Amino acid sequence: MRFRAPRAVADLLPTAIPNLGDRLLEHRIRRAWPALLGADAARRTQPQALANGCLSVCVDNSPWLHEVTLRAEELTRRVQGRFPEVRALRFVLGALEPAEAAFTARSPKAPAVPLDESARAAIDEATSVIHDPTLAAAARRLLTKAWRSSR
Repeated sequence: MRFRAPRAVADLLPTAIPNLGDRLLEHRIRRAWPALLGADAARRTQPQALANGCLSVCVDNSPWLHEVTLRAEELTRRVQGRFPEVRALRFVLGALEPAEAAFTARSPKAPAVPLDESARAAIDEATSVIHDPTLAAAARRLLTKAWRSSR
């Protein structure tokens, strides 16, 4: 039997959890936002979503929308310096989410579906080839979660 070279778990997670890479990038941008824009602008703006390299930014009032629109080129350069995946900024007028709500998932969680015996057997079979017990347990949890949410 031929074994493949070991791979880092971080390389496997994006394939196991769709959109994980995008969500982590959005999270990192939100965390770095005050440092990127400065305290005044960060207090009045909030990054919303990244789609096709365009970061949507919510601005809480019209004067600040005008201000950041005039500074769009400068702000885009700052963001690109730290996050090259961002190619453009799009400013929209709207209400800012509370700080703790900005870090929560956007979609409501679907109720977990209980696993039947065949699903448990498939998960056990898939993780039985992992020799490290800690890694096997983590893979089992990940597969169980993915199996329950895909139903």
